[in-house]
Amino acid sequence: MGSAFGNKVKISVFGESHGTAIGVVIDGLPSGEKIDMDEVYRQMARRAPGNDKTATPRKEADKPEILSGLLNGVTTGAPLAAVIYNTNTRSADYGNIMTSPRPGHSDYTAYLRYEGYNDVRGGGHFSGRLTANLVFAGAVIRQILKRRGIDIAAHIYSIGNAYDSPFEPTGISAELIERLNGEKFALVDPEKEDELRAQVDAVRVKGDSVGGIVECIVQGMPAGIGEPMFGGVENVISSIVFGVPAVKGIEFGSGFAGSHSVGSENNDEFYYDENGKVLTKTNNHGGALGGITSGMPILFRAAIKPTASISIEQNTIDLQSGENTKLSVKGRHDPCIVTRAVSVIEAAAAIAVINML
Repeated sequence: MGSAFGNKVKISVFGESHGTAIGVVIDGLPSGEKIDMDEVYRQMARRAPGNDKTATPRKEADKPEILSGLLNGVTTGAPLAAVIYNTNTRSADYGNIMTSPRPGHSDYTAYLRYEGYNDVRGGGHFSGRLTANLVFAGAVIRQILKRRGIDIAAHIYSIGNAYDSPFEPTGISAELIERLNGEKFALVDPEKEDELRAQVDAVRVKGDSVGGIVECIVQGMPAGIGEPMFGGVENVISSIVFGVPAVKGIEFGSGFAGSHSVGSENNDEFYYDENGKVLTKTNNHGGALGGITSGMPILFRAAIKPTASISIEQNTIDLQSGENTKLSVKGRHDPCIVTRAVSVIEAAAAIAVINML
């Protein structure tokens, strides 16, 4: 399985949704970095299940147990390993998908790839449960990046047909970054919350689900980072963001909307600020030109599909009998995973960024 990422700071995730535990090993961290575990726990809580009615009611403490690499709260230079125990599983809920794959889920393709030996309980190794590993790694790495002047924040850009106010592409305030980093339902405009929650409530009562978009910004990234062609900023970030279950699309800067404009509108004009720093008046390029950072904020949006596990009856197949059949998914599932995905996308961005520095 492709469960590792990075060539400078490498992460390797392990575990399954209903196994004993999940965990992550982070190799290549610099030594002597103080890690605030309270801040790590705060980020873990933003992603953890059972904390909001938009999420699954499955309760997990998501408190990582550090096995190595941290002594007296400071990195030692050895691989940093952490394990998160699963404490609230109901594997019996997944009995009917052992042979009948869920539409929209990895059950069928995993069955083919691993010849039926994969663990389907809760999605197994394909579950969003494993994103807790990413958030832990990201929470550690973000503290290291912050000391180097790099800040990361994300928010719920949309749920269904409801939208939050977008980030200002040329940069956002430190106060907004700090606020968003501490919120479970992260919005630029808190007054939009009722409208966005209504999108979730409308499908939740029907046993259905809804998707949306997460917008993320990386500020303070030095200019000149990245490689052309296959090692570009967009390439590296995209490769880990697509490792987040349910991500089906990504765009940088003006993205797809920019394809409907003309060059004179989409081009970002350069200028020197009062300190002689090169900036651009707009940021349609999303912080990268030719795969290399320009000094403007890296700005991207990730599309999150609706949760595949829904209780509405759907058509599927029976892999044992070779016949068509019906399936209604049991268990506890998120009617919308966008809210919990915010901290995961932030973490993915952090892991990508530290590997480019």
